[in-house]
Amino acid sequence: MSKLAEFRAAEEQLRAQLQLLESLKKDESLQREIEFESKLQELMSEYGKNLADIIEIIDPAYSRKPKGLVAHPEKASRRTRTVKTYKHPETGEVIETKGGNHKVLKAWKAEHGADVVEGWLQ
Repeated sequence: MSKLAEFRAAEEQLRAQLQLLESLKKDESLQREIEFESKLQELMSEYGKNLADIIEIIDPAYSRKPKGLVAHPEKASRRTRTVKTYKHPETGEVIETKGGNHKVLKAWKAEHGADVVEGWLQ
């Protein structure tokens, strides 16, 4: 992109941002939030309180909640894998496994192909 095109694109973005800023300045709900924040800051300084104190007053249980990543007890744990039984049709050898990382199963899949071995599933 040329410098001129880059400049014009930046200029257009700036115009859009300024327009957004002006519309936000006229927004009544934003004005009420700004007014609330300033009054809250005044009250906090008047009474010598900080945000943590305010939270403790409004919701005492909030400060006792564990911080950081916490396992959700209501979530079910990972489902248990089912045991799969494979029977080799020629040798009659039977193996039971919960996953695909079984030594003999891997050897069978390498020798006969994965699709064929999956057909041996009991």
